[in-house]
This record gives sequence, C-alpha cells and structure tokens, in this order.
Amino acid sequence: MAENQMATSVDIRVDHGVDGPVLVLAGDLDVRSTEVVRAAVYDHLQSVDVGVGSRVYVDISQVTSVDATALKMLAVASRWSHRYGARVVLRGACPAVRRMLHLTHLIRVVELEREPIPA
Repeated sequence: MAENQMATSVDIRVDHGVDGPVLVLAGDLDVRSTEVVRAAVYDHLQSVDVGVGSRVYVDISQVTSVDATALKMLAVASRWSHRYGARVVLRGACPAVRRMLHLTHLIRVVELEREPIPA
C-alpha cells in the first residue's frame, strides 16, 4: 500500500484522540488517489464501533488539493454510514474544500465539523 500511496501523493494514517480513532488524510485527494482513499475510509468505518448516533471523524486539514471525484467518494461513505445510524464528519476542511463542496452540492450530504480542533 505504501507504493500506491507514494504514486498518488496521499498519506493516510489513524490517530487516536479524545474523539476516538480519527482517519487523517494528507496530500492530494483526486481521481488518482480515490481507490486508495476509498479503501482506507471503508476500512476505518469497519474498524470503529459504528452505531446509532456515533460520529466517525476524517481529518482533512492536511489535504493540499481535492477534486469532485474524491468528494463524491466521501459523500458515498457518509451515506453508507447513515444506514447504520452513524455520521462521517470531516474535520479541518480548508476554504477551497468547502468551496468545492458547495459547487458540487455535496455539502448537502457531507457533514463538516463546526467546532475548532481541541489543542
């Protein structure tokens, strides 16, 4: 998987914080990295205790660029988690990502964290 990650310019890791495990994505989220990111997101969703009312955090504060393909994949993962009563919450979305979510109308499906990240 490290070979794929280098080719796609994306770094994926899981950090453990006060909110439990957080999937951290860094680098370029685009059509080239969608397959690797999709696998990581669904692995993360399956590894955490997804239940009614739970939140699954995906930290994108270190994402340098994003395209509609990657955002659609995150939206589908969000919809999938809703089937189990959970919510995927994007943390640290920069203004460019927020703008792309609005332009693609995916803001209706993807939830953004509204509170500042705890220190």
